[in-house]
Amino acid sequence: MPLISSSRALATAVWPRSVNRAARAVILVLVGTAILAISAKVKVPFWPVPMTLQTLAVLLIGAAYGSRLAVATVVAYIAEGVLGLPVFTNTPPAIAGPLYLLGPTAGFIMSWVLVAAIVGYASDRGWDRSPLSLGAAMLAGVVVQFVMGFAWLAWFAQLPGGAAGIGAAQAFSAGVAPFLLGDALKVVLAALLIPASWSLVKRRD
Repeated sequence: MPLISSSRALATAVWPRSVNRAARAVILVLVGTAILAISAKVKVPFWPVPMTLQTLAVLLIGAAYGSRLAVATVVAYIAEGVLGLPVFTNTPPAIAGPLYLLGPTAGFIMSWVLVAAIVGYASDRGWDRSPLSLGAAMLAGVVVQFVMGFAWLAWFAQLPGGAAGIGAAQAFSAGVAPFLLGDALKVVLAALLIPASWSLVKRRD
């Protein structure tokens, strides 16, 4: 099954048709993982979860790539970190690798696979032309992100000293509440940016 189908994804529409489809997919995945890595480093330090631009990057990749390629890109990004590349937010000083995905941010990181799938699915069906439709899909994705991130942080995250989780109350106050407004703004920005980009593509054609 090809990563890039005949779907209506923005990344497909702006790409030169002369480029081989497989090569296009590989390049787009590499570009996407680079964007995710860069967005991880643009951060405001909070404890236990920093504020970064990664949610915005995942939303944009999902909308621009479509479901298959967006999911492949997020999975490739996670694989880079598991293999030891310093692509995650706190690497360095933390050491990348499998153990990083036992830490406080793991629930959020793993949720991005589903966020990319949800937003990409909407994009595949043409919702990325409408800010309202795309925004609804992005909002659903962000809800999934918070649910998974909260649950992991509350009960499963491996903390210094061997504790598992910081408890539901603290997970919400430290891992969810500070990010609600920021992620709402990211949804609005992404939901406006993708349809606007489609307008530019149509004008070019």
